Amino acid sequence: MSPGDVPTRTDIPESDKWDLTQLFADVSKWQEDFARVQRMYPNIAQWKGRVGESAQTLAEVLEFEKSLDLRMERVYHYASLQLAEDSANNEYLARVGQVQNLLTKIGEAAAFVVPEIQAIDDEQFARFIADPALKDWRIKLQKIRRMKPHVLSAPEERILALGSVALSGYDDTFSQLTDVDMKFGVLTDAAGRERPLTQSSFSSFLVKRNHELRKRAFHQFYAEFQDHQYTLAAALAYSVKADVFRARARHYPSALEAALFPDDVPVVVYDGLIQSVRANLKPLFRYFDLRRRALELRELHHYDTYVPLVPEIETSFTFDEAAEMVLGALDPLGKRYVDVLAEGLRTGRWCDRYETKGKRSGAFSSGSYDAPPYILMNYKKDVFADVYTLAHEAGHSMHSWFSQNSQLFQDYEYPIFLAEVASTFNEELLTHHLLETTTDPKMRAYIINRQIDDLRGTLFRQTMFAEFEKIIHAIEESGDALTLDVFKSEYHRLLETYFAENFTLDPELDLECLRIPHFYHTFYVYKYATGISAAVALSQRVLSGATGSVEVYLNFLCSGGSKFPLETLKEAGVDMTTSAPIESALRLFEQRLTELEELLV
Repeated sequence: MSPGDVPTRTDIPESDKWDLTQLFADVSKWQEDFARVQRMYPNIAQWKGRVGESAQTLAEVLEFEKSLDLRMERVYHYASLQLAEDSANNEYLARVGQVQNLLTKIGEAAAFVVPEIQAIDDEQFARFIADPALKDWRIKLQKIRRMKPHVLSAPEERILALGSVALSGYDDTFSQLTDVDMKFGVLTDAAGRERPLTQSSFSSFLVKRNHELRKRAFHQFYAEFQDHQYTLAAALAYSVKADVFRARARHYPSALEAALFPDDVPVVVYDGLIQSVRANLKPLFRYFDLRRRALELRELHHYDTYVPLVPEIETSFTFDEAAEMVLGALDPLGKRYVDVLAEGLRTGRWCDRYETKGKRSGAFSSGSYDAPPYILMNYKKDVFADVYTLAHEAGHSMHSWFSQNSQLFQDYEYPIFLAEVASTFNEELLTHHLLETTTDPKMRAYIINRQIDDLRGTLFRQTMFAEFEKIIHAIEESGDALTLDVFKSEYHRLLETYFAENFTLDPELDLECLRIPHFYHTFYVYKYATGISAAVALSQRVLSGATGSVEVYLNFLCSGGSKFPLETLKEAGVDMTTSAPIESALRLFEQRLTELEELLV
């Protein structure tokens, strides 16, 4: 293999890959469980028309569904992780297709359950909830009951279940196009070596000191997106159409309210985030101007916003070194937290570490009940942000671990709203740890710059993304067409708002709206911004040594999905229905900016 080639999985040592045998010993065992579920699920029909017969009958059908869900979650987890290893592997694609088809059949067969629960009259439902037979299901049942205005008749639910896979095809189209079909070519780096430009390596080029290399990487990368812009715009448009269809089918006033309702998050939280950030853009513009001056540029482009401002510091950390840094940073959370994570990263093979051919880009954490909370990385030792990415994904994984070990299966799955708190909390502790352990002013400036960029990327940038999502869904709901030109023009207006007058907006940047994976998973991105705001507040309490703050935070991790997210955060000391957490994070951004200005003068 030549130095510029992306390695295949056979080129990577087993110790650097996740160990999926902890899910299934081999594919034959997966096939056995898959076949078992195929045989099991039709048996749910025995409860059709009988769900509200008695508390005992209701408990029986719920326990049967649970036994199905436990197996199906594990089956899907294994298949989806294999596909993440290699998106072009036909065998993996076939298995995920099999799982999706089986999920559709199960959804169709079980479509009567929730409508029949909703049909139970209020007095009888109250008696059922009080019955000991349903003591383990009270939280789940109350959440189901709350959805009553948006649950349809059994035949209608069956139709929606049948169409669920077809209605999400845009996501597969986007993933296959961007991860497999699109080819970005190679670039010659500053040392004269040819390196492949990929979805994963793009970030590596953007942190290089060489301005011309960053510029070439940006334009070459987006040239490929420009060649596929109409296909991507069609995929995004159908993603929005599917969101609006589901919302209208279930009688929600809008797609936004449909997305927020399951978490019991009022629209004012979403709108309040946008309003607070929009009202505090001046420090962001001030930072862009500092960046332009520090890099000695006449004008600042988007591809100039990721390179560290401290030129003398070149970072290079192996994955193992990064893991030790993360573990050291998380020491304030106590021995149990650190020991479990250390075992998972060092010897437990939770993490699939490096980029390989066909592997999904980016990073994620993915868990299932009683199984390791796996981490996918595309780690690069010369991208310091990857150390933070590891801390971030470890936060998700430990949230999963604590939740699995504290909650019943039906209550363990925490909402994404809370997930982004646990992940960004870890990043805040990492920054504090790095600042505490360095005496070098240049390294301090580097780390502060990194935290500023993290806040910029998570608070400001994700809020801009959230505003874009709200705009394009409103356009679809008004009956207007979502075309490539509409996407680009709406996105360009937001770029003009969220960037300063001294910032040069390259025309290609309008295409960024087509390459953000989360836009194909609607109204997700705002949770990054609210998450980092809550994380800043919680981490400041832990780092201050406040009595009981660690215990309160670990209880937060243990809570899983046993409460609605705003209630869970309020118990942990953060009220997201007010602007206080957002404004606190914005103040931290301005405080760090002032310190960085002093260090760079």
